Amino acid sequence: MIPSLPIAAFLAGEGPILDVRSPAEFAQGHIPGATNLALFTDAERAEIGTLYKQQGRQAAVLQGLALVGPRMEALATALTTSAQPQDGRSPTAPLRIHCWRGGMRSASVAWLADQLDLPVLLLEGGYKAYRRWVLALFERPWPLRLLGGRTGCGKTELLLALADRGVAMVDLEGLAHHRGSSFGGLGLPPQPSSEHYENRLAAALCRLEGATAIWLEAESSQVGRCRIPAGLWRQMRAAPMLEVQRPLDQRVAHLVTIYGVQDPQALAEATHRIAKRLGPQRTAAALEAIEQRDWATACLQMLDYYDRCYDHELSQHHVSAVELGQLSPTAAAQELLERGLLTAD
Repeated sequence: MIPSLPIAAFLAGEGPILDVRSPAEFAQGHIPGATNLALFTDAERAEIGTLYKQQGRQAAVLQGLALVGPRMEALATALTTSAQPQDGRSPTAPLRIHCWRGGMRSASVAWLADQLDLPVLLLEGGYKAYRRWVLALFERPWPLRLLGGRTGCGKTELLLALADRGVAMVDLEGLAHHRGSSFGGLGLPPQPSSEHYENRLAAALCRLEGATAIWLEAESSQVGRCRIPAGLWRQMRAAPMLEVQRPLDQRVAHLVTIYGVQDPQALAEATHRIAKRLGPQRTAAALEAIEQRDWATACLQMLDYYDRCYDHELSQHHVSAVELGQLSPTAAAQELLERGLLTAD
């Protein structure tokens, strides 16, 4: 009998994780690092599900066998290839296989792997159990600390520099592929679904378990279209904040390096999205500056609005502040460490 493991033991394993759900299920969200080895296409999964409801389990199983049968050799080859040692992985590391609820799809693929004499493990309860584990993780208490600062202060770059020096940090924006404003997705890959964002956050938090302080960038409840999980968001709202401050010209220069290389049409469209909040005069001035490629002036029009939003959010936290002037992210990180500003309260 092929063994099934609970989620913690399953994730702690060494072998490759093979998710045998359909491509659409996998795209919606999956265990970070998993590979999709779909047993059925999206259309086939829908067909079998309908058959199960209308004619029962036996009819669905027979149709599943008819669909998979011609692909059995290709599936076996994929399993054998997946089992090959990579990146120093042990040659005896088992394939870790799961589907939605730990049911027939994963059991069928695991059976085939077993016939090929490949070591294999199943996830008890499947991806559904994994999602319960993810959401419960955010309800656990975490020693969160927030790094705040007005737009253009280089908070993300500073957090990355701190991480290079061993500071426990979760990059909320990097995991979301978004910088958190109307302009935040420009030049970045497509965003994950909120579900997969939660999965990525859970994996990042787990790697930092035991840290005395975990630093996050102060964000609103959504980073682009990705929603920060409710349990984590509640803890962020109560977390102390260190506010980094920079001169206005430094902030503008930083924003120009990020957005001055973006498509002007995309910048104009992002400006139109916040036109009601900017007001007609600032919107018109910003659009004219974008048309003239006057990036500094365009940034200044936006900063008044974003600064007011930030100041409102700032009032919700216990805040201490540090002026970083013209320091580079590397030098600023060293400054914070030397002054002991990152130690847990």
